[in-house]
Amino acid sequence: MSLMVSISGIRGIVGESLTPDTVIKYASAFGRYCSETTAGPPVVAVGRDGRKSGEVVAGLIVSALRASGVAVRSLGICPTPTVQLAVEYGHAAGGISITASHNPIQWNGMKFIAPTGMFLDADENRTLWNLADSPPSYASWDTLGGMIDDEVWLQKHADAVFALPYLDVESVRSRKLKVVLDCVNAAGGMIVPAFLRSLGCEVIEMNCDVSGVFAHTPEPVPENLVDLGRRVREENADCGIAVDPDVDRLVFMMESGEPYGEEYTVTSAVRFVLEKSIGDRRTAPTVVVNLSTTRAVDDVAAEYGATVIRTPVGEINVAKRMKEVGAVVGGEGSGGVILPAVHLGRDAIVGIGLILQLLAESRGTLSQLKASLPRYSIAKGKIALGSRSPDAALAKIQVDYRGRGRITATDGVKIDFDDSWVHLRKSNTEPIIRVIAEGRDPEQARDLVTKFQDVLGAG
Repeated sequence: MSLMVSISGIRGIVGESLTPDTVIKYASAFGRYCSETTAGPPVVAVGRDGRKSGEVVAGLIVSALRASGVAVRSLGICPTPTVQLAVEYGHAAGGISITASHNPIQWNGMKFIAPTGMFLDADENRTLWNLADSPPSYASWDTLGGMIDDEVWLQKHADAVFALPYLDVESVRSRKLKVVLDCVNAAGGMIVPAFLRSLGCEVIEMNCDVSGVFAHTPEPVPENLVDLGRRVREENADCGIAVDPDVDRLVFMMESGEPYGEEYTVTSAVRFVLEKSIGDRRTAPTVVVNLSTTRAVDDVAAEYGATVIRTPVGEINVAKRMKEVGAVVGGEGSGGVILPAVHLGRDAIVGIGLILQLLAESRGTLSQLKASLPRYSIAKGKIALGSRSPDAALAKIQVDYRGRGRITATDGVKIDFDDSWVHLRKSNTEPIIRVIAEGRDPEQARDLVTKFQDVLGAG
């Protein structure tokens, strides 16, 4: 498996595609990038998601940055959104989150963060890649960068959520919610249990020891969370919560032990924020989500006269557009809630605060909350094209389906039909085409995925 280099940063298998030479190459390039884009002496915040390889990778990154004349603010094990918040609130020149997100344990990587606290965009990444491919440049012995341990940002992150005007901590505490929590033994264990207990929850921990040894495949999708659902039922809990290794994606389990649905996490957050903010605005609020996010967001936004804007998949694409239009809330349907009132990044801690507040105010159950939302079903699949060009395959789809649906080609090909849609796009992290479809029921969504898998597979 070759190194994956994309707008999502870099990631690879440790010791194979992600070697010490590779880590140093990109870390020193980022040091140069920060030096060239910052007026004063640059400081870079560095945090890691708790993987077994993270300590070694962090050591290489810190050394490469300091050798490039950049000072390092070491955050230790913490969520990616904590690193983003530390960059923005701490006025750093940039940040690096050491993570491979939901990839398996043998993977690791680096997400590069701009001074805004958002990830580098396409143009900024190209500049970084060009620096990485040019001869390295290092500081002299007397201009090496320093380092400070600055592990206060976990509490600052929690405090930023508690400070939201529509988060009433006492009302959540009064519900005395019983929550089963799965942090997959990664960075979530550093913040989520304490955050929940601060909200008065009884927390039953699963895989929260931050050992870096994942207890199951780390992507927080239903097939990997069977044990969590079972435990929710056994404990008669109000809900279950799962986060991915770097805590930017959030999944809820209902009191029945069944998934709430990642798409409904974002939809619920959108409804809650619109309800709280609608009276404070003279103009209609705006919501930004990506092309693969459920239509339920559009239905909910329509209830409040809000506008929905869709962007290509990728957190930076959503975050940049949110900043441009002054959106009040947004995110991605994979369970990534973005709330500008805290910061412009997907953040499971923010999502937990919003959904638990919603649950407290409703005085009902998560099942009842889900039943109040528009009903759609999403199905996902993928296909490897072998030696065939994914761009050519997608171009053919666009031609073949012209006039048969509304086509958007800003990120792969999305085809909107009257009561369903399908989105076909190259993965940023794997050499495949992803097939995502939504319909009014699971069968319609699955049939769409199968249909387009067959179309792509047949060439």
